[in-house]
Amino acid sequence: MTAKRHTPGGDALTGLVLAVFRLNGQLLAAGDGLVADLGLTSARWQVLGAIALAPSPQPVAWLARNMGLNRQGVQRLVNEMRDDGLVELRPNPHHRRAHLVVLTRHGQDAFAAATALQVPWANALAKGIASEDLVAAGRIMNLLSERLEKAN
Repeated sequence: MTAKRHTPGGDALTGLVLAVFRLNGQLLAAGDGLVADLGLTSARWQVLGAIALAPSPQPVAWLARNMGLNRQGVQRLVNEMRDDGLVELRPNPHHRRAHLVVLTRHGQDAFAAATALQVPWANALAKGIASEDLVAAGRIMNLLSERLEKAN
């Protein structure tokens, strides 16, 4: 039996995937450290950001889908953040059980504080890398994400 081999593109993609896995772990650890004094984790910060940046209040399932996460994990975080006063659930006029998630004032303040910490961190991390290269990397990641969504 002949072993299948990667094309040059497949080999390059495999290298990129491995780098993304490593970077993801590093970003989560760095994010945890960045927002720890705010009582947040990277996961909570990510959900706060999804809520804050959404064009309108959304149910947990939509937030999870937009973030590429599973609904149950996001639901657990939303429940914890609700208990901590960061978010509240409001009635959804389109669905009785799928409440809309919105930031409370405390949640807005926490997200703003996290953003204030993230800006200089991001600026320092990006120093010396051409912004065009970062935009191109983001474009490739978004294209791969779209392809994976269509394949599933």
